[in-house]
This record gives sequence, C-alpha cells and structure tokens, in this order.
Amino acid sequence: MGLVGLAHATSHFSHLLLAPFFPIFMAEFGLSFSDMGLLMSIFFVVSGSGQALSGFVVDRLGARPVLFGAVGLFLAAALVGSMASGYAGLVVVAILAGAGNAPFHPVDFTILNQRVSAPRLGHAFSVHGLTGNLGWAMAPVFLVGISSFAGWRTAYLAAAGLYLCVLGVLFWQRDKLLTQPVIRLPDAPKGSDVAFLKLPVVWWCFGFFFLSTMTLAVVQSFGPSILKAVHGASLELATLTLTAYMLCGAFGMLVGGFVATQRAQSAQTVAWAMGAGAILLLICATGLLGAVGTMVGLALTGFAVGIGGPSRDMMIKRATPKGATGRVYGTVYAGLDLGFAVSPVLFGAFMDRGMYAATLAGAAIFLLLAVVAAVGVGSRTLAQ
Repeated sequence: MGLVGLAHATSHFSHLLLAPFFPIFMAEFGLSFSDMGLLMSIFFVVSGSGQALSGFVVDRLGARPVLFGAVGLFLAAALVGSMASGYAGLVVVAILAGAGNAPFHPVDFTILNQRVSAPRLGHAFSVHGLTGNLGWAMAPVFLVGISSFAGWRTAYLAAAGLYLCVLGVLFWQRDKLLTQPVIRLPDAPKGSDVAFLKLPVVWWCFGFFFLSTMTLAVVQSFGPSILKAVHGASLELATLTLTAYMLCGAFGMLVGGFVATQRAQSAQTVAWAMGAGAILLLICATGLLGAVGTMVGLALTGFAVGIGGPSRDMMIKRATPKGATGRVYGTVYAGLDLGFAVSPVLFGAFMDRGMYAATLAGAAIFLLLAVVAAVGVGSRTLAQ
C-alpha cells in the first residue's frame, strides 16, 4: 500500500507540474488563460489516450516495468521544464508528463487488487486516494516555495531530484510490486480482450469520472486565480487554499476508507459526498462568503468529495469483470483525463471573460451531474 501510495502521489504531483506557475508564465511569456488551459488539455489528452491503451499493456506485461517507465518520463518532463524558453517548451513538458501519467491507474489498481487481501481493499483504496491528494497538496507548496527564493527553473530541477528519489525507492522495493500478467488462452474467442467494452456499466463509470473531474480541474487550474480576481487574495494565500483543498480531500479519503469497508452501497456514499461538495461550491460561487469564507468553503468541498473517493474505487471494482482489471481501470479512468482536458479549455474561456462566479457555478453543476452517473453505476452493478 505504501509503495503504490508513493507512486500515486508522484502521479498527482505531476498533474500540477505546470499549473502553479501559470501567473509567472503568463507574465514572462505573454500568454493568456486560454493558453494555459490548452497546456492542461494537452497533458490530459496524452494521458487519457495513453491510459486506455496502457491498461492492455499492464494486463499483458505486468504493472512493475510500466511503473518504472512512467516515473522516468516525469523525470524527463521536469528536466525539460527547467530549460523551457517559451510556450513550445511548456508544450513538451505537458506531453512528457501526460505520457508518464497515463499508466498510473491501471498500474496501481492491478498491484492493489493482486497483492492486497479483500478485507483490506477499502483501506488500500483509501491510502491510494489519500496519497494522491497529498501529491496534489505538495506540488504547489514545493514548486512555488522553491521558486519564491530560487526561481522556477530551480524548482523544476528540484522536482527532477524528487522523481529520481522515488524511482530509486520503487526499484529498491521492486519485489513487492510484482504482478502476474493476464494469460490469454489460445482458444480465447476473437475480440475477448475488448468484450468488457460492451458492458453499459463501464461507460457509466467513464461518464462519472469525466463529469466529476470537470469540477476538480476548475479548482486546480483556476481556483487561485479566482480568489485573486474576486477577493484580492495574494498568490501565496490563494495557492495555500489549493493546498488546503487537497489536504482536506486527503483527510476525507482517510475517513472514506472506513466508510467504504462498512457500507455495501458504494454508489450511494459517492452520491451523497459529491452532492454535498456541489452545494458547497454553489455557495462559494455566490461570492457572499468573502475571501476567508470562500477559502474555507473550498477546503470543505475537498473534504466532502474525498469521503466518496474509496467508495468510488470500490464501485469501479464491483463493476469490473474478472481478469480485466488493467483494461477496465484504464478505460474508465480515461474519463478522468478527458475531464481534465476539456475543463480548462471550456472554463479558461469563461475566465478570460471575467466570468469567475459562472466558472465555480459550472463546476458545481458538473459535480451534480456526476451524482446522477454514480447512481447509474450503482443500479447497473446490482443488475449484473
């Protein structure tokens, strides 16, 4: 659990390899919010398309070699970032980091499902989600903190050193990450590898991830900018709010691990948690809470959504046919990458027009739609 959690934290850290420096890049390279949103879209288009394919690779080769290659790509992205001299360099960073991020969910869940006993899986998913949120929380503090006294290029070099350390730990403990490839029988029917794509529940899961991630991408990409524009918060304080959102989400994941092991109706837990998060976001969108109140509201949103995280992963596990873990997780989590790709472009246009309240309200609406998708997953899983 610890090793997979460390790897997952590294993946989430890499989601924010670019976003904390958006204000700096915009000033230094003369870029717009839409330009910044396009960078995130490139990252997640590469990640999403690669994720769907990497699930097949993980099932055939095992998770461990794919994991090592992914962390190596993150290392390369950080090194390129330290040398970027314009928008083209940032695009290369987005492509490398997106390719590195692609295999993580098929890799992680293949390892956990093969090497963790069934009674402990709820806690394993909790650790997985918690460490992912810690990776998100660490990235802005780590990168902006180092940048504040040594410059953003040095911050990227420090990130490269961090990736190298993680790769060393994973290689050192590589025996604990070994998984068995899925053996394809010679007489297997033609097309059996993709038969899972015919299951409606898989596409409901995909839709759930797409919709819920549209919301998360708004908070990650534009939350600090909204706080600066609407409430006059400093960059440091606004970035700290993003960290608070992620830390509260991590604590919610910890609580959610116990909830997931005690409640059989995972989809209902997810629906209640996401619904509470959507209401909090709508309240924040009104602007009536002021700077401090909005920061607290966003942090509580992270906690509410975090509680549903482990139940979400249990929901996906129950919908997964035997022997197709990598392929199913690769496909449904590609919805996450699609949400991250579409949301910054859509809401980046809102931001460029000064529609800050509409951006937060739109994020809340997508989270409410994710509640509908979660209910759909639950009903179809029970029907299988």
